[in-house]
Amino acid sequence: MSNSMYNIASRCFPNAEQIIDRFHVQKLTYDALQELRIQHRWQAMDEENRMKGICKEKGIEFKPQVLKNGDTMKLLFVRCRYLLVRKPDKWTDSQKARAEVLFEQLPDIKEFYYLALQLGYIYSTYNDKDVARPKLALWFNRVEIWHCPQFDTVIKTFMQHYERILNFFNDKQTNASAESFNCKQKTFRTEFRGVNDLKFYLYRVKQFYS
Repeated sequence: MSNSMYNIASRCFPNAEQIIDRFHVQKLTYDALQELRIQHRWQAMDEENRMKGICKEKGIEFKPQVLKNGDTMKLLFVRCRYLLVRKPDKWTDSQKARAEVLFEQLPDIKEFYYLALQLGYIYSTYNDKDVARPKLALWFNRVEIWHCPQFDTVIKTFMQHYERILNFFNDKQTNASAESFNCKQKTFRTEFRGVNDLKFYLYRVKQFYS
C-alpha cells in the first residue's frame, strides 16, 4: 500500500489492474486490535500503580484484583495477545476462559475482534467486486460507530486504497508466490552473510530457483 510501490507499478505497468493483497489489509486490522489491547494494558498498569501508592500511604498490603479465570487485569492483557489472532474454534480451554473474562470487561475489544473476523469472512465468501463493495461499506460503518483512534486510521487507509482493495474480489489473486520467493531469497542471502558481488549473487539465485 506504499505510495512508492503504487508509483512504480503505475509507471512500469500503466495498463495493469493493481490489487492490494488481503493479507496486508487484514494485518492492518489485527495490528490495530493489538494496539487497542496495549492501550488497555497501559491503563491497567497505571491503575495498579495508583492503587499501590494509595495502599502504601495507608500502610496496608496491596492485593491486585484476581479475575475469575485467575488472572489479574495486568496479566489478562499480556496473556490475551495470541487468542485475539485466532478463531474461537482454535482457542484452548484456558483461552476460552480468558476470552470470556476479557470480553466481559472490555466490550470494545470484543467488538473489534469480531469485526476483524467478519472482514476475513467477507474476503473468503464473496467473489464479486460489486457484491463485496456494500459489504465492506457496512463493515466500515460498524467500525466508525466506535470512534476508536486505532481503527479510524484503518478506515482512512482503506478509503485511500479502496478501489485497489476491491480489485482483489475480481479474481482473488494474491502475491503469495512472490512473498514465498522473497522469503527464500532473504534466507539464502542471510546464509552467506550478505552480498558482496551482486552479479554472482544473481547468478546463484538463477541456478537455485530457475
